[in-house]
Amino acid sequence: MTSTKTLVDYGSDSSNSAQRIVLASRRPASLGSTPAGAVALSMGEPDAGTPSPIVEAAIEALRNGRTRYTNLSGAPELRRSLAEGLSVRSGQNLSPDQIVITHGGSAGLAATILALINPGDKVLIPEPTYSLYADHLAMVGAEAIWVANLADGTLDLERLAREAAGTRMIILCNPGNPTGRVYSAGELRELAVILEAHPHLLLLSDEAYADIIFDGMEFLSVLELHAIADQVICCSTFSKTYAMTGWRLGYVVASRQVSEKINLLHRTLNGSINTFVQDAALVALETPSEHLRLMAGSYQARRDIVVAKISGIPGLSMLPPQGAFYAFVKIDSGLTSDEMTARFAAAGVIVRSGSEFGPSGEGHVRLSFATDPENLELGLDRFVEAARNFM
Repeated sequence: MTSTKTLVDYGSDSSNSAQRIVLASRRPASLGSTPAGAVALSMGEPDAGTPSPIVEAAIEALRNGRTRYTNLSGAPELRRSLAEGLSVRSGQNLSPDQIVITHGGSAGLAATILALINPGDKVLIPEPTYSLYADHLAMVGAEAIWVANLADGTLDLERLAREAAGTRMIILCNPGNPTGRVYSAGELRELAVILEAHPHLLLLSDEAYADIIFDGMEFLSVLELHAIADQVICCSTFSKTYAMTGWRLGYVVASRQVSEKINLLHRTLNGSINTFVQDAALVALETPSEHLRLMAGSYQARRDIVVAKISGIPGLSMLPPQGAFYAFVKIDSGLTSDEMTARFAAAGVIVRSGSEFGPSGEGHVRLSFATDPENLELGLDRFVEAARNFM
């Protein structure tokens, strides 16, 4: 599988949103299905199903007739529950009207970009990173400015500071997709200093994997950067923590003024969220913290399998993932990332092309270890063997 797109004629007018996305996007046109006998290490989806208490809550809600429209901003009780929990975690008093419930994290990101970014705006994207952000910027006619992270995976704070005056927003993915790296508290506090010096600048942080952190590492949410609270937007989802990818439920947290704008765009595009899904989400939020730690520990054990398989192989290198469930492997080869991805597919293991995730991703591929350990071992064995054949 490669990131080559199927060409569709959307017209030549650059003011057409679809055409701009086609021209700018690095994402595969379709992930497609996994060929028979192949091992998929490509999808960012937990292998375990949604926990049964959450499923049962949805079934019970359906039986009780919870199938009608609800509040366009999200069920009040869900917003209230999120506000209470996030207030404890962030150390600031968040109110329900600062939270917008969205159709998955993707719709939250899109609504944020549509609400706050204008055509021609410049937006800084530290990379390698999740490829959807650039597509959203193309949709509104904004300019994505890629800022490669340093060799150790940390933010290039000097360049971000230089670029800050002429830009409208910085978009972070933390913990990172595709690298699994976690930005340190020190980095984020230095970034906050840059934003304090530029009150026009916004910080959008995609924290979909915030509950999947390894080795006891500290995770600092942007919601804890109180000095720039009015400049911060935090987007998250129920998909990863609670294995609810197909339920399509996310949320955005921002100041009241900003959340009102995001809410306006989201409700205009999407309408209200499924009522019974929000009922199930209330049960998800009651998941004991010990269960979440066990979940993160399960991914850490699989991370360790990846590190053990790849470490010491000549021509293969990566920064050890600190969270999420991805590994970003650099391969010393004369092939492009797309060409390597095709070679791996032919060898029976499906991965994602590194070039999808930003300019510095060329020469890499992304592995997902959100699969069961047995399948992961098989896929990694095929991966190493195939890599040795073309390095």
